[in-house]
Amino acid sequence: MPVRVRTARQHMAMFSVDADAAQRMIDYSGLQVCRYRPNKAVVVLMLMHYLDTDLGQYHEYGTNVMVNPPGSRATGLRALQSAGAFIHHLPVDQSFTLEAGRSIWGYPKVLADFTFRGGRRFSFDVSIDGRHAVGMDFRPGLPVPATFTSGARVHPTYSHLDGVTRQTAGEMRMTGARYRPGGVTVRLGDHPYARELADLGFPKRALFSGSAANVDMTFGDAEEIS
Repeated sequence: MPVRVRTARQHMAMFSVDADAAQRMIDYSGLQVCRYRPNKAVVVLMLMHYLDTDLGQYHEYGTNVMVNPPGSRATGLRALQSAGAFIHHLPVDQSFTLEAGRSIWGYPKVLADFTFRGGRRFSFDVSIDGRHAVGMDFRPGLPVPATFTSGARVHPTYSHLDGVTRQTAGEMRMTGARYRPGGVTVRLGDHPYARELADLGFPKRALFSGSAANVDMTFGDAEEIS
């Protein structure tokens, strides 16, 4: 430890959702969603393509809910500055990273199949046990100067597996970032993951979407918090 990601590509989109619905979805964790507006929370849907890492090459999709640090009930836009990402869904397409993610950090990784379409609009779909879970279609964003994205950012991630909630410290640097308002279409299938997203109001317009040509990350040990 720490585990290093030297090269990875990212596509992500941030959405505003009903905070009570998001809280019901993650109540099992014991954590509280960050209410950045009255009864509004933030959910981030993210695809990562890990190319050069200590855990090998793989694809990963995540449904991430922004939550307050344990014990905090902070609200408002400033509360997002200290919020971390609670990882509710985390399908991957390789067995080694699945075992490492579950045993080291308690991430809820499951095996899935990923399909991709290139061209001007990047698209992907995730299927689990032969059932379509979620797909996303991205329109290209506008380039963001590296000055604003290449500095190190430290944010915790949270996970819950086998009755234990954990916090993991990580550091991330991005280059080749592009962002735009909206810019993504979410498509839901018939897998239970899709029904959970539908309960949050998906498909819906994103606050913004983006991509990064490279993400450099490190992950430390997980700390049990409950």
